[in-house]
Formats: sequence, C-alpha cells, structure tokens
Amino acid sequence: MQTTTELAGRAAALAARGSRRILGIAGPPGAGKSTLAALLAEALGPETAVVVPMDGFHLARAELDRVGLTDRKGAPDTFDAAGYVALLRRLRGSDGVAADAAEAVDAGTVGAGTVYAPAFDRSLEEPIAGSIPVTPGVPLVITEGNYLLHDAGEWASVRALLDEAWYLAPDEELRVRRLVDRHVRHGKDPARARAWVARSDEPNARLVAAGRHRADLVVDLG
Repeated sequence: MQTTTELAGRAAALAARGSRRILGIAGPPGAGKSTLAALLAEALGPETAVVVPMDGFHLARAELDRVGLTDRKGAPDTFDAAGYVALLRRLRGSDGVAADAAEAVDAGTVGAGTVYAPAFDRSLEEPIAGSIPVTPGVPLVITEGNYLLHDAGEWASVRALLDEAWYLAPDEELRVRRLVDRHVRHGKDPARARAWVARSDEPNARLVAAGRHRADLVVDLG
C-alpha cells in the first residue's frame, strides 16, 4: 500500500530526470485515476506537471450514433486511439521512443511550442478540443485512462510512449459504487445506472485488468 505523498515523490523524481517524461496511470472504470492524477499534479505544481486525460479522445456522441456504438461508449473502439498515440508522440517531441531507450533524443523539446490537448466534459459527456495547454517547459505529463496498458490495435503503441506506467487497483466494491453514483450524477436513474455498469463498464474493467502485468507499479491506496 502506498500513500499519495510517496507517489508524489516518485512522480517528482521522474520529472527531475532532465527531459520531458510521461507518466501513465491506468486502471478500470471508477478506479480513481483522474483523482490521483489531479492530486499528483497539485502536489508537483503547474510548472512541473500537467494532466492530459485519455478521455479527451472519446468519440463525439454524433459519431458514436453514426457508427452504431452509442450503447458501447467506453469500450476501446469508442475512442480515437490513433489520435491519442499521435498526441503522446507530439508531447514527447521525438519519434515516440521512450526517453529511457533514447537518451540522445531531446524529449523536452515540444515541436514549435505549446501543445493543446483535448479534455472530456462529463457534464456534456463530450470531448472538448484544445482545452489543455502543455507548454514546452513542463517536464512531466501525467496521462490517465482505461486503456494505457491495452495491447490490441492502436492501443498497443501507448505503453512504449510512457516512461513509467502505474496500475491503480481499488477496492472493487467501492469502485462499482463510484461508477453507479457517477452515472446517477450525470442523469441516469439508479436502476439504469446499475444496468449500464453491469453491461458496459464491467466488461471494460475486465479488459483493462488484463494489462495489469504491463505496469511498473501497482498502486493500492487502501
């Protein structure tokens, strides 16, 4: 079991290694990934760390409707995985090779300047382009999402772009309660929320868990 202070120290050490690094936090839906990423960024400060969520690459509702995937929202094929990979490569400012494997590459140089990443607005349930500025001097990007350790399709490219990957393993009963509560807050009635979790979120959670062994650290916050 780790404390948030210990994890912040580990993230700070990664940020201090001399060129831009990317820390990935993976885990199943409702694990608390975005909460942990925000805590780390707050502890390190805006000049050191910025959070870039994978959820910014959700396909828009109109596109999900067009391709018939609305009822599967949250599954791997309901994201623009190739777009996410392209952004990680741009944030590295290199050809995408992890800095540990290519110290000769100046991964701290980010193209021509600030890179703008998309966010995901849960009140709208839509991605919002150009929402998160990542300035060239920021040494640590914290990215979080379900499929950072997934090894199928475009997702398979993500792991090599992360200097360090953590897998957040929460108490399962608490995780499911969080998911139901989240869906209720965003408009579903409790019965529909529980049905969505069972039909959609939990199959995705099992898929995410299959990548746990690819993490550098399994995080248990108790």
